[in-house]
Amino acid sequence: MRHCSVQVRGLLTRDELDRYNALFDVGHYLEAEKRYDLVAIVQKEIDILILPAIERLKEKGRQRDRDTEAYLARKAQMEAELAALQAEDDED
Repeated sequence: MRHCSVQVRGLLTRDELDRYNALFDVGHYLEAEKRYDLVAIVQKEIDILILPAIERLKEKGRQRDRDTEAYLARKAQMEAELAALQAEDDED
């Protein structure tokens, strides 16, 4: 059985996390019984279950990128305004 990342698990809802843990327990039991054919099915269910959390993680990354872009734009604007003020002071 393969775990998903901590970041993805952190974005699972309570219901999704409960189901994830239950499926993982079933998968471990099946591995102990050497029923690898069934383990593959359970792993596929887990992979499907975590897809919404993966999308939430991607959206967080996109939002962070948008926030960074806005910050850099504001910073560039403030630096330009500061340079203009310094240029005015130098003329006086």
